[in-house]
Amino acid sequence: MSQNPLLDFSDLPRFDAIQPEHITPALDALLADARAAIDAVVAASGDSWDAVVEPLTDATEKLGRAWGVVGHLNGVVGNTEGLREAYNAEIPRVSAFFTELGQNLDLFARFKAVAANPAFAAASAAQKKVIENDLRDFRLAGAELPEAQKARFAELSSRLAELSNQFSQHVMDATDGFSLYIEDVAELAGIPEDTLAMYAAMAEADGQPGKYKLGLQFPLLFPVLQYADNRALREKLYEANAKRASEFGPAEQDNGPLIREKLKLAAEEAQLLGFADYAELSLYTKMAESPAQVIAFLRDLARRAKPYAEQDRAELEAFARAELGLDALQAWDIGYASEKLRVARYAFSEHEVKQYFPEHKALQGLFSVVGTLYGVRFAERSVAAWHPDVRYFEIFQGDALLGGFYLDLYARDGKRPGAWMDDVRGRRRKGEQVQTPVAYLVCNFSRPVGDKPAYFTHDEVITLFHECGHGLHHLLTRIEVAGVAGISGVEWDAVELPSQFMENFCWEWDVLQGMTAHSESGQPLPRELYDKMIAAKNFQSGMQMVRQLEFSLFDMQLYTAGNPDSVDWLALLEQVRDEVAVNRPPAYNRFPNSFSHIFGGGYAAGYYSYKWAEVLSADAYAAFEEAGGANPQVGRQFWDEILAVGGSRPALESFRAFRGRDPEIDALLRHSGMAAESA
Repeated sequence: MSQNPLLDFSDLPRFDAIQPEHITPALDALLADARAAIDAVVAASGDSWDAVVEPLTDATEKLGRAWGVVGHLNGVVGNTEGLREAYNAEIPRVSAFFTELGQNLDLFARFKAVAANPAFAAASAAQKKVIENDLRDFRLAGAELPEAQKARFAELSSRLAELSNQFSQHVMDATDGFSLYIEDVAELAGIPEDTLAMYAAMAEADGQPGKYKLGLQFPLLFPVLQYADNRALREKLYEANAKRASEFGPAEQDNGPLIREKLKLAAEEAQLLGFADYAELSLYTKMAESPAQVIAFLRDLARRAKPYAEQDRAELEAFARAELGLDALQAWDIGYASEKLRVARYAFSEHEVKQYFPEHKALQGLFSVVGTLYGVRFAERSVAAWHPDVRYFEIFQGDALLGGFYLDLYARDGKRPGAWMDDVRGRRRKGEQVQTPVAYLVCNFSRPVGDKPAYFTHDEVITLFHECGHGLHHLLTRIEVAGVAGISGVEWDAVELPSQFMENFCWEWDVLQGMTAHSESGQPLPRELYDKMIAAKNFQSGMQMVRQLEFSLFDMQLYTAGNPDSVDWLALLEQVRDEVAVNRPPAYNRFPNSFSHIFGGGYAAGYYSYKWAEVLSADAYAAFEEAGGANPQVGRQFWDEILAVGGSRPALESFRAFRGRDPEIDALLRHSGMAAESA
């Protein structure tokens, strides 16, 4: 067992040595150690933090770190032979352990005793918050349920974890399973040359030289929908994407049955714990107080945004009819017509802007902004990783190492779609030593072609800054108690604050000057083009906002919809669209079947968090606007009051400490080009 790389916690994970056959033996050892630690804590005397919390944290942290590595590999190289099977096989065992941990009444009693110990009054705020959270989580894990219901709760938790994983794997397989090889480049008219070169390189890599490979991974799909003059081709790819993981494809990839089962089991789990529905359970640990409050918040935003969205749609229809000859604007026309309208109205294209964002300059600009805000620096280090494209960076303040992160930027087969941040390990004091935090930052951007660097769209740059914001929340914490350091313990609907906050700097002239260099001339972004970008910043912002509100309302109403055996989620989605949407997809669209956020991730009855946190992030950024931009003094305050404290206090308290007041919606409306008085 000493040779098992998953059991080596001395430094970073040994990705060059980990094999699928290591997973089960490592979990055998770690689960046994964790159970022994639980028994020892229950049997030991003393009701102090050191007697109860520390030894339990030691054991569960190792298990969590090893299982986190396995789960990460499943997301980034999920088609590796044997890995998926080993991961799937162990999900029930790991889920059962954590349910068993949460339902252990003897352990629950020990945590209650720590809280009741008079000496605990002198504990740190972070330690008190950990105990408060843990006592809550024991109850939410079913610790106080009768034994028969405990067993059922454990079954539900295990099965729900399996369903989430299966859902994501079906989406990945359906995405990777579609490819279209084009022989005649004339069919791809309108698509930029550098994108055609990428398509050609990918076809050649598949043994199809002289052809062009199209697919459903975002860097392959989006240029077709945005630029291809071939309407039939746009429709073909749109339809393939809209039908992913549904009854229209292979039965083994259909997520419909998984959605039904997940809704039923989530509702049963909530009812066992005494909640009316799963949405109430989801919100119990969040900032928002009730599903009704969330729905009212979303509908208020929709009321403000829909007039702008309707105007966006009307303008697009008029343009498409007059300039493109499209009498009926279909779903596969919207991206194409929107790009044409953008060029006509603002005299620039997204592809023109993309030529100014080579990868190295984008990273340089990102690191420069973070350095200006917080007085830190970045240094690249060579470490073992799961793919040759992956890089590793460390963050220093002076000579002090604060943390590190892996950066995996490019799309590829076997990699889960989207962009995300996850933690490798958290900050934690261990005696005289402090364990530094480490994170994964994962995106799905276009890779370099030939000897040219990768070039990013401005939207991709914004995504990069977004994920880095999550990373900084984890890496710049000063809390040394594992349960509330970094992103740990932060309410889910506040966790997007630091990430959305970082996006704003992608629009600052001083920032863009330092992170752009044209693909041919090497010149930075010209002021004229920047001014056009700013003029176009809120182009179709109404349509974009109601789209997010559509997803958020669907999510919240789905988890409050009543009987999950009979709920028709497609009909519910149409009702939501009746209320807020201006763009209606065709009847065959199966968006819920690939809505991984709420069925394969942690956003069930929580997708509203993006808009909720956007109110916080826009208002927080307004403090920098008032100070003239990336101001180090305001940056230090943001670090001190938001990033440094992690989950050691409620997010609303942290926001008030930074801003001096409660959050206000005005900044979000202003940033979206929607005057606050429109309400």
